[in-house]
Amino acid sequence: MAEQIAAWENDVDVAEITGSDRKRVYTALQQSHLPKMDDAGVVKFNKDRGVVEPTPALEDVDVYMDVVEGSEIPWSQYYLGLSGVATALTAAVWLGAWPFALLPEMAWTVAIVVAFAFSAVTHHYYTAEMRVGGDGDPPELN
Repeated sequence: MAEQIAAWENDVDVAEITGSDRKRVYTALQQSHLPKMDDAGVVKFNKDRGVVEPTPALEDVDVYMDVVEGSEIPWSQYYLGLSGVATALTAAVWLGAWPFALLPEMAWTVAIVVAFAFSAVTHHYYTAEMRVGGDGDPPELN
């Protein structure tokens, strides 16, 4: 398990994992991640035997995961930022600040609604593609 996770983390094949990579992941799993997952009821972890077994609760875990790759930001932060921009735009229109006063208030309202709707549709399709376990086991496990 540690070798496969280290390979995923380093984006390499399992054969390319170094001993230090494997040991780092193994130590983190043994001392932190697996005991916490056992306490949460997601897996059954027998440290003495080195056995990890999934529980039915594991199927519900991906609902709570926010998959973020590379330099991306979490969707929660994106929506927070979008809300801040919408609030600032609303305040500028309400105060009649130039150039926001050039268009009617309804145009700005429609722009804000379109921005949130477009973001929600994009979020829906993006997360549908990133769904963990939707296509069965990863190829490395077959």
